[in-house]
Amino acid sequence: MLIFGNNLSFNTLYETRSPQFMSLLSADISNDNNEQWYAMRATYHREMVVRDALNLAGIECYLPTTQKLKNLHGRKVRVTTPLVSSLIFVKSSKERLQRFKVKVPHLQYMTRPVGGKNVPIIVPKKQMDDFIMVTKADSERLMFFKPGELDVKHGSLVRLHGGAFDGLEGAVVKVTGKRNKRFVLEVNDVIAVALECTDFQFVEVL
Repeated sequence: MLIFGNNLSFNTLYETRSPQFMSLLSADISNDNNEQWYAMRATYHREMVVRDALNLAGIECYLPTTQKLKNLHGRKVRVTTPLVSSLIFVKSSKERLQRFKVKVPHLQYMTRPVGGKNVPIIVPKKQMDDFIMVTKADSERLMFFKPGELDVKHGSLVRLHGGAFDGLEGAVVKVTGKRNKRFVLEVNDVIAVALECTDFQFVEVL
């Protein structure tokens, strides 16, 4: 784990919201050009911690979350939890993100092999917008798949019109264990989301 001055860990600084922690994140407030969405992982179940640190630093991010009932001290309460373990998306320039990663542990790039090297995965804006639309609207009935688990390429590519998912693009795919086909939105090399979508006026085949 990355250790800061006076033997204080990042987690300790975060939990206390100390002046040292606040100055650590606010030291870089520049708004660089060339911002892009990066697919990243928050390691060791630190998704919420990393999200809050990004917010404090003024860096846009998206952590898909859901509400779950948990039994705390004999009472059932609703708590916010990550929808997908470790997955977080960060919108930033590469330079600013690199500076942030030096200060904050637990945040790692998701990568894909290109030309013999592993390079950070950049998510196209349309895919990111569609992923946010889906995961915010209907988190309880979604099914998530790792890259390659669904045969998306052999599905029918469509665009939905009307309803809550107007403009959403994806594929109609058979999902094992489900009677009806599902609409599948794929974030390339990151994740696929399947949902049973009925809230639309018509479907355009692409």
